[in-house]
Amino acid sequence: MTVPRAHVERLEDGTEVKLGVFLSNTKTRRATLTSGKLQQLADLGLDWAATQTNGVAR
Repeated sequence: MTVPRAHVERLEDGTEVKLGVFLSNTKTRRATLTSGKLQQLADLGLDWAATQTNGVAR
């Protein structure tokens, strides 16, 4: 899944979520994420989260 950094999701209640910024920041900090968080992101289809092992990206 590729999401541009500037992408903003607009929810039904009018709330805006800066999804691109969130994903970019999360990917940058992936070495500090728990295995559970990485697994949740991988389950959502984020390839970079699925390739993370023992704190080191493959």
